[in-house]
Amino acid sequence: MLNKLVWRKSDKQNRNLQERISDMTGEIVPKHIAIIMDGNGRWAKKRAMPRVAGHHEGMKNVRKITRAANRIGVQALTLYAFSTENWKRPKLEVEFLMRLPEEFLTSFLPELMELNIRIAMIGEMDSLPEHTQNAVKKAMKETEKNTGMVLNFALNYGSRSEIVSAVQQLVQKAQDGELTVEDITEDSISTHLMTSELPEPDLLIRTSGEIRLSNFMLWQLAYTEFWFTDTLWPDFDEHSLLDAVNDYQKRNRRYGGLKGE
Repeated sequence: MLNKLVWRKSDKQNRNLQERISDMTGEIVPKHIAIIMDGNGRWAKKRAMPRVAGHHEGMKNVRKITRAANRIGVQALTLYAFSTENWKRPKLEVEFLMRLPEEFLTSFLPELMELNIRIAMIGEMDSLPEHTQNAVKKAMKETEKNTGMVLNFALNYGSRSEIVSAVQQLVQKAQDGELTVEDITEDSISTHLMTSELPEPDLLIRTSGEIRLSNFMLWQLAYTEFWFTDTLWPDFDEHSLLDAVNDYQKRNRRYGGLKGE
């Protein structure tokens, strides 16, 4: 009897999700959604589990959110998976986190191919363990011809370092006579960022109740809509994503002008 009740509840939730996705057809869907996935450790602590269990649960949740974002027509989904500051965490936790991309990408790759999703990464690849690099590079290579949504992982990523690197590249080109100082513009800086091939995010989501950017895409988020939730990342489900998108659709994006007023 209990199994039947659980099945009926799940079936109702699935129908409701499909209805919500169908209702979104024709509405303005963010082209690029960026998510700061926060709260894995607190999720585990609430259940008297080790922090790594929360990270593993969070990894499994990436699948659900990727599928949902793809279904509603998002063109790019950037997930803040590991920051340059996260190396300060306990060694065993960092080692576990560095194993997750291999597990995730290996098991999810067949479905990514079916869904026509392309894997990308922003961050300092060379500083990652070799096994992590190999897993990411393999997934990027296998999916490079896919033409659907881009699933972009921010891995060993720090925005300030990214901006400094872009400016250094431009200064070097100026010194080499390839451009003038006047050629250093907002557009030229944008084209030298790691996200140069992606549209700037329309919507930023941060889970777990924290209300800060944590050195994430500081340049790219200049005109992005922010959406914060107390929900911990492992509990952030497809309905939560649709709630964020629905709220985004109600906002008046003026870009400094007076659109709609």
